[in-house]
Amino acid sequence: MPARLSPVAAPYDPLVAAQIERLRPPGAPPLSLFTTLAHNPRVLSRLFAGGLLDAGSVTVRQRELMILRTCGQAGADYEWGVHAALFAGLAGLSADQVAATRRDNPLGPDWSDEELLIMDTADALYAQGDLTDGQWAALSAGFSAAQIVELIALAGYYRTIALFCRTLRLPMEGFAGGVREAAA
Repeated sequence: MPARLSPVAAPYDPLVAAQIERLRPPGAPPLSLFTTLAHNPRVLSRLFAGGLLDAGSVTVRQRELMILRTCGQAGADYEWGVHAALFAGLAGLSADQVAATRRDNPLGPDWSDEELLIMDTADALYAQGDLTDGQWAALSAGFSAAQIVELIALAGYYRTIALFCRTLRLPMEGFAGGVREAAA
């Protein structure tokens, strides 16, 4: 499916150029998501002003598991592929675990109870936009209030990113295409 908007071509407005450069993976061209959102520099700057990829209250593994599962549930192949290629290894996720984040039933690879809880939370937040009292109790028993807030923020933020990726029909980044095929 062709992209619905072409990325903005360089040279960029200086503020857009700074934003795109800050978000560009080392040694890679600017990501299509960012250059496409550059059609509206205000949205680009606001959406990525703070970001959630810095050190937070959850571990990198927990963060990436929430992101991959949310993007997998949303069918956001573009963003799922970017995170699978750039961050899953840093998070210590195996290829089988990464692939499982896209399946309806992610069971199979060795998951901890905590990791299963994160995926259950991602699934519930994606499907219902809420947690049952039982899910909340389980989450509260395993995570601090700060971690719960961060996990919910990740699910919401990446659902928004998924909307952009799917609606704009962003093509896979070249470095992420192989990851997607390996997980299919």
